[in-house]
Amino acid sequence: MARTLEQERAAIAAEARKLEERQQRLEEREREQAIADIDKAGLLKLDAGRLGRLLGRIRALGIAEVEKRLTA
Repeated sequence: MARTLEQERAAIAAEARKLEERQQRLEEREREQAIADIDKAGLLKLDAGRLGRLLGRIRALGIAEVEKRLTA
């Protein structure tokens, strides 16, 4: 426990910075995993135009609709 209020504030700020950095590292790992999953599915092998059209269609329909159509 900190002895003064200023020390306590400084300790809390340091913990908040560490937590923020940890959150950023987690987001980076999640992004890397998503890219690896996309690559594993073969989508990164598509030419740029075809991939762009596919992603545009997904954006237009929305994720929920795409999932619904793929499972139907």
